[in-house]
Amino acid sequence: MNRRQLVQGSALLPALLLASRSGYAATSDDVFGPSTVRDLARALAGKPYEAPDEKLPSGLKDLDYDQYRSIRFLPERALWRGKNLPFEAQFFHRGFFYKNRVNIFEVADGKATELKYRKEDFSFGEKVPAFDDSDLGFAGFRIHAPMNRPDYYDEVCVFLGASYFRAVAKGQTYGLSARGLSIDTGEAKGEEFPFFKTFWLERPASGATSMVIHALLDSKSCAASYRLTLRPGDTTVFDVEMSVYPRVEMQRAGLAPMTSMFFYGPNDRNDIDDFRPSVHDSDGLAIFNGKGESLWRPLSNPRDLQISTFQDLNPRGFGLMQRERNFFAYQDIESSFEKRPSLWMEPIGDWGEGGVTLFEIPTKEEVHDNIAAFWRPKNPLQAKGEHIYTYRLHWGPDSPKAHSLARFTRSGIGARGEDARLFVLELVGDNLKGIDPAGVKGVVTAEKSEVKNIVTQPNPYTGGWRLSFQCPVKGEPVELRAFLTEGDKPLSEVWVYRWAP
Repeated sequence: MNRRQLVQGSALLPALLLASRSGYAATSDDVFGPSTVRDLARALAGKPYEAPDEKLPSGLKDLDYDQYRSIRFLPERALWRGKNLPFEAQFFHRGFFYKNRVNIFEVADGKATELKYRKEDFSFGEKVPAFDDSDLGFAGFRIHAPMNRPDYYDEVCVFLGASYFRAVAKGQTYGLSARGLSIDTGEAKGEEFPFFKTFWLERPASGATSMVIHALLDSKSCAASYRLTLRPGDTTVFDVEMSVYPRVEMQRAGLAPMTSMFFYGPNDRNDIDDFRPSVHDSDGLAIFNGKGESLWRPLSNPRDLQISTFQDLNPRGFGLMQRERNFFAYQDIESSFEKRPSLWMEPIGDWGEGGVTLFEIPTKEEVHDNIAAFWRPKNPLQAKGEHIYTYRLHWGPDSPKAHSLARFTRSGIGARGEDARLFVLELVGDNLKGIDPAGVKGVVTAEKSEVKNIVTQPNPYTGGWRLSFQCPVKGEPVELRAFLTEGDKPLSEVWVYRWAP
């Protein structure tokens, strides 16, 4: 168990749609083709929404954290174990927050076969009450593959809770999450949580380097189909093909959503009494916009909810990144924040007008995912339509390199007198090495304020450069923007930040 299982367990997974245009049945083998899940989603959206069924045997209804944690899937019972295939699947039991049922199918030779729940596939702790052995289905699953060494199957990704899923690359530990879809995030009426209700796992071929996962999503507002192609490695990649079928007009849909945790860092401690210098799964939002401009927005843990929107046309990518990779920046032996993955979303094709939206939610504990980011289209998703999006998720140490510009690696902020703040920004990049300091200029602007004492200088301890400046502040948020240039040539990406009291 981890904090995301606590945070994300509120909306889970009911039984499979029993029939569609193709007559797909939950209890027998049936033909499975490229359009099967899309057809199911389209048919599901044409019917009234049905809330998930949370019926469980009495022994599982009221499990607590420790009881649920003691339930383990037996690795020797993993799907495809002993078949000399490059992937295996293990499954999560229902109970605790995970009361809703998810059905899982194996696809092989053009047919889908339901994977039946078997009590003997799990071990149960002594504190788990006895319960009737019935067809319970599952709460979710995880995929294993020999990623770090050839003789051991590492956990690569996990699908558990609503439409959340996570992945890691070689040598990493779990951190932030992706979601299938967000609806009405941040709205006063409350957020709607879509959920994956059924999965189909395609049996991989011997020697394959990828596997395919299909998913059916349902919600009050829409149904959707997903085809996810998983490729583990130094960077683990998901190719995502998504088709959304709204039941109603969706004005606040969030595409390719991701959630993370930022408790504090050198830019934002909020008087937190902790021995660790920083605590976060992600330290910034990176954007490569349709104009070819690269933005870096350090994250913060604000005193009040902060919502930022970066308007764009045909974005090239965005992601919640963990750039700080030095253990000494965290000093946390157990959490290993320096090993948490970054997540970069790369749209395939033109996504039109819209904006990358960032939510920063106040938190007093590191157990909460208080950061959310997604793409929100300018125009609503129309009811009774089909809305198709294709994108690629990169889980790994960094985003794909889009340019050779220097990058911001640390944002330090402190007091400078009674009514001013000192900003100290660190940059690294090969293009800064050996450059004449006389030609380097820091360009800094501030809305509703002024900037003073801009200083640029090489940093001999990092091999990079430092840009510092002062900004008078009062009681209102200040939007800041900074970058390095050499004459008219940009040397760095653009640092954008909202200082809030």
